[in-house]
Amino acid sequence: MKTSLLRGAALAVLLAGPAQAEVSPLDIVQPVAEYKIYVSEKLAQLAKDTKAFTNAVKAGELEKAKTLFAPTRMSYEAVEPIAELFSDLDGSIDSRADDHEKHEQDPGFTGFHRLEYGLFSQNSTEGLAPVADKLLADVTELEKRISDLALPPEKVVGGAAALMEEVAATKISGEEDRYSGTDLWDFRGNFDGSKKIYELVRPLIEKGDTAFVGKVDKSFATVDTTLDKYRTSTGYEKYEKLTDEDRKVLSANVNLLAENLSTLRGKLGLN
Repeated sequence: MKTSLLRGAALAVLLAGPAQAEVSPLDIVQPVAEYKIYVSEKLAQLAKDTKAFTNAVKAGELEKAKTLFAPTRMSYEAVEPIAELFSDLDGSIDSRADDHEKHEQDPGFTGFHRLEYGLFSQNSTEGLAPVADKLLADVTELEKRISDLALPPEKVVGGAAALMEEVAATKISGEEDRYSGTDLWDFRGNFDGSKKIYELVRPLIEKGDTAFVGKVDKSFATVDTTLDKYRTSTGYEKYEKLTDEDRKVLSANVNLLAENLSTLRGKLGLN
């Protein structure tokens, strides 16, 4: 299986064109192959967790479903740049009410956030069974599609910055998980996914730019420490408990990390 992943990654690198930096395109093959394995593992976990979550919804187990909502989403958030390659499924799985004309009442509003709205805002599982079934079907289809996909190296490497940029641009406000307040779980998923990509390509960059690597290492450590401030025995604090100052500090740290990561593709000749 690993050999086929390597071949697929090698083909994707060659199609992406020649590198502009001193890093050879073939040097990217192994990190991309390892990342494909990571994505596959995350999607397998997502499918497993989504099944348990949707089963609780369909069984009318309100409190259990609420408890499972945030941890289930973390695997999706970790590999979001890859999931977004399939816009139809990403929209169905992870769209927000704002993306639809009739907002929460729009029949096109499905997926995690539609279930979140029912569970946390309506405090009920009533009428959510079809939404739960569709979410599980979409997650299963996503896992299948990505298993057959040769990941584009520029998309993989660019995903490190994209994950942090999304947090900084749209999630700091708390709009993502507005009904449940579980945004910090999403931030952690985004952070972990970003860090995984960076760790895989770090050895290639370190050869010629130890100062940059040191700066990014420090930035990752800062964001990690910031997120850890809000850990609880069961996960993370409700986002509403963060003060304006807390959010400013988190935003500044995430923005700095995103800014540093935005140069990764160029350093690897993938722009």
